[in-house]
Amino acid sequence: MVVKGIAEGLWHKSELNAVRFLTFESDALASAWDEMRTRVEAEGYPWIGALVCERIQMASSPGLPTEGFVALTKGEGGWTLVLGLGGMQADALRAVAPPLRWPLAFVTPIAALKELEGHLLGQVWLGTLRGTKSLTTRPKLLAFLEGLWAAAEIAEAEGLELLELNPVALDLKGDPRPLDGVGQSGSANATRPAPPPGFLQSLKTPKRIAVAGVSSKPDGAGRIIIENLRKANLPEGDLIILRPGETRFLDLPCLPDVAALRLAPVDLLVLALPASVAVQFVEAMIAQGGGASVVALVAGGLGDGADTDGLGERLKRVLDETRREGRWTPALLGPNFLGHVVPAYGLNTTFIPGDKWLPPSGGGSLALLSQSGAFLLSRLSANPQLRLALAVALGNQLDLRLPDLLQALETDPEISSVAAYVEGFAPGDLEATAFIAARMKQAGRPFLIYRAGRTEVGLAAAASHTGALAGDRDLEKALLTRAGVKIAPTIAAFDAGLAWLGAFPGLEPGPVAVLTNAGFESVAAGDLMGGAFPPACLSEKEVGSLREILRIHGLENLVSPHLPLDITPMADEAAYRAIQNLILDGDAKVLVVGLVPFTRKLALEDRERATAFALDLKHQAEQKGKAVALVVDAGSSYDAMRTALAKGGLPVFTRMEDALEGLKVLG
Repeated sequence: MVVKGIAEGLWHKSELNAVRFLTFESDALASAWDEMRTRVEAEGYPWIGALVCERIQMASSPGLPTEGFVALTKGEGGWTLVLGLGGMQADALRAVAPPLRWPLAFVTPIAALKELEGHLLGQVWLGTLRGTKSLTTRPKLLAFLEGLWAAAEIAEAEGLELLELNPVALDLKGDPRPLDGVGQSGSANATRPAPPPGFLQSLKTPKRIAVAGVSSKPDGAGRIIIENLRKANLPEGDLIILRPGETRFLDLPCLPDVAALRLAPVDLLVLALPASVAVQFVEAMIAQGGGASVVALVAGGLGDGADTDGLGERLKRVLDETRREGRWTPALLGPNFLGHVVPAYGLNTTFIPGDKWLPPSGGGSLALLSQSGAFLLSRLSANPQLRLALAVALGNQLDLRLPDLLQALETDPEISSVAAYVEGFAPGDLEATAFIAARMKQAGRPFLIYRAGRTEVGLAAAASHTGALAGDRDLEKALLTRAGVKIAPTIAAFDAGLAWLGAFPGLEPGPVAVLTNAGFESVAAGDLMGGAFPPACLSEKEVGSLREILRIHGLENLVSPHLPLDITPMADEAAYRAIQNLILDGDAKVLVVGLVPFTRKLALEDRERATAFALDLKHQAEQKGKAVALVVDAGSSYDAMRTALAKGGLPVFTRMEDALEGLKVLG
């Protein structure tokens, strides 16, 4: 028999000798029970009782670990199953074979079984390693996994947040048998009342905008915001300043106070006011039942380390209580709202002066969200040709949070792809983000993020037990990637992915062709391609056609006709155009064209000529449903050439590596 002592908070029984193997004799069992209780209570663990059960004979594979562990955890991403090598050496075995992680909402038991078959634990159990025999069968493992999915549903219904089984071994029939287990109850999270619907249109196409906190000082935040908003395509009288005692200021109409907004509401109200005043302003608007659809809070000191008066909690409480009662509230952006940009309308609510930064012009179908205002500005400054529909700095997300924006964007017909900079997820936001991302993936809308910082919410269990073998970031990444999120490993890769999404929001995986006039780019390209974007190949017929093009342009003795294709510095524009046409007619889904400019054969320093070259290439690509990018690997003296090429609407990179890394991120 097996006797196990059970006490509150006792995770590792063997360390206190609270596991005994005995023959079934009443006196021996009672004696073991009493000894365990005395020992466990002496260590400060409140005694619950002892489990007495039959010792089961387990299957083994000589020289190999055969025990597993299971942790079902309910965290910020919902229920997650962690399965790996278990037993006493679970921590050490993790380095040999990291545990598998399955967000239950996005993985089926059948898909999990396929992954388990490739893991060391699955290989040992199924006997697929050389010189081993099968200890179980796939149907038995599938039934075990299906049972774990069902167990998560029961745990949810019972109010648990952790169910851990360690070790799990196979009996002689091949059935997985949990030999020990612990559970932990959780606390229910209150549901956050959703922000009012329709806020996205008030951000994208506001018909009336008001700004409070505008002074005569030219360097004040409110004054700069007003000057930036003057450049928007707003009708006369629809840009308003809130300023008591005046009817006009800076040649713009004024309203005196909050009460005036009730009678003449606006779509967007920007409060460039001190934190305490801003809170009073919002509370007064809520009390009167109207005034602005969206309120942007520029000031900090609300719900952050500088909020010594609890202003943030006060405002959140007012919002939540009012919404639970079904009464009107605005949607709040910020605090620390740096601004947002809608290029197609020339809309810019940032407090950055025009001599420091110019917002992007034109339009597009890419939405860019950022939890850091500085990151947003840096990306827009570094990628001035980015074709954007909307860019929003979320600030501290006291009210409108990342999932709120994503949910609004996922059904917007003008948005084809979304990118976001994320520093962390508020409670409940990770799971919500994953579900929205999954729907976006199904709708063919790519979602790219750059994840910075570290999560602060730990696993439900203490770090001392095996359920903590998977760190927060590991579980978060597993959840997001399975939901279809593309995660950029670096800011450079994020920028590259942005460039592709901005120009080709419907980018599909497929073979990549590289055409360049520099040997190093063709060699580097061969090393970088793969995965969802493998290297393209030319058919025999296409090779024959390429040979003829090379002959016509005097390159037949200089160029080897295969992809990646180096057509040498002797190639001119005509050669490029002819070969581009040939490649775009083939199977390649993507074409990357390298234009190393140190040759007189290319005259693309002429801006009009460079733009015409890019426009022609884009026209060819659009006709044939292909994606194309340009690379100009040279110094800053060729920036004008890059700018001219970018006017053709194609992404332009400074290195071949950047172009291909962007594809890799989106693959």
